[in-house]
Amino acid sequence: MQHNDEVVILIVEGSRGNYKPFSEELRSKGYHVKKASSGSAGLEILDAVQPHAVIVDAASMRTTGVRISQSFRVADGNLPIILIVEKHIPIPESIDANQVLRLPFTVQKLINRLSVYHPSDDKHILQVGPIELNTHTRLVSCNGRQTKLTPRLVEILKMLMENNGKVVQRDPMFTAIWDTEYTGDTRTLDVHINWLRQAIEEDPRDPKLICTERGVGYILRA
Repeated sequence: MQHNDEVVILIVEGSRGNYKPFSEELRSKGYHVKKASSGSAGLEILDAVQPHAVIVDAASMRTTGVRISQSFRVADGNLPIILIVEKHIPIPESIDANQVLRLPFTVQKLINRLSVYHPSDDKHILQVGPIELNTHTRLVSCNGRQTKLTPRLVEILKMLMENNGKVVQRDPMFTAIWDTEYTGDTRTLDVHINWLRQAIEEDPRDPKLICTERGVGYILRA
């Protein structure tokens, strides 16, 4: 895998007020960082920069970042996009970002998320049984079909694939994926599991891959 100084990051970032800009922190960690002050400015230099990933610091621009992320996705369908938002900003499920980070968090967490997109051979490909998940493009291939997943569905499937054959308990899964301590209503997790089944199961009503362990959680049998 390449070192940080070989990884090119394009960051769309406004003023962070009393906080040190992420662009400065990433440069201090050795990343090759190009900064743009708006989405349109970032798009203008996209072809010239050829970044390995784009960071949209929507929080620093007091916006949701939804439209900026969408514009980058239209410009390059395979471009990894990390969106940074304030903690309580609602983000649609269909957001055109590979990952969403909610403030506050450490720069190390951002670096950990960026490490997925460091150039290396097939680093972003997960293969378990008949399931192949590309965390870069968010495409899952299974049973001769290919489906594009939402970022949250990617995180759920990735967790199940990394624990293949083991039961993943509902509450810890919900806490990790939704980044919340509240587990009073995990029905939305069931809905997302159903969407995953529609993407990978031959018969979603009779799932053979993502199985329910009643009262406990879910297990991937791939």
